[in-house]
Amino acid sequence: MKKFEEKTIHSESIFKGKVISLKVDDVKLPNGETGKREIINHPGAVAVIAITENNKILFVEQYRKALERSIVEIPAGKMEKGEEPIVTARRELEEETGYTSEDLKFVQAFATSPGFADEVIHIYVAEKLKKLDIPVDLDEDEFVDLMELSLEEAEAMVADGRIFDAKTAFAVLWVKMKMNLKQ
Repeated sequence: MKKFEEKTIHSESIFKGKVISLKVDDVKLPNGETGKREIINHPGAVAVIAITENNKILFVEQYRKALERSIVEIPAGKMEKGEEPIVTARRELEEETGYTSEDLKFVQAFATSPGFADEVIHIYVAEKLKKLDIPVDLDEDEFVDLMELSLEEAEAMVADGRIFDAKTAFAVLWVKMKMNLKQ
């Protein structure tokens, strides 16, 4: 048994969409009482910390409807059913930045919002970037501006809120730690 495990008594599917599904579970709590849990199921995502030869980090700025604003993020995207995370990482790097890399390394995976969603994001670092001869098209509903920023510029964007999501804040911290280790 897992510490504080909540056993599912009943599960009801509420919504199935293109990206997520929502269910409501009745659960037996560790103290014997019952409760309800609203859970979003997500296929998982991948994000890429892309570092250029001159130690700039590639970011994209895009509008996020859920936040009703544009934010600056590392390249990222949803995994397709049955797709390995490294395949998603390469695809998203190519689509969103116009670069590719044969040097993709797994960094870490983590839950994005474990209080209500099962989404796990897999973070990769890409170095030895190569500009694609023929750019790959973005998804038809995706609009991004590519940015190359120094670590200091990225840290300033975390401080002023232009970088506002956890995966990108993690990436900035990870690059700072990595660069400090190299010195």
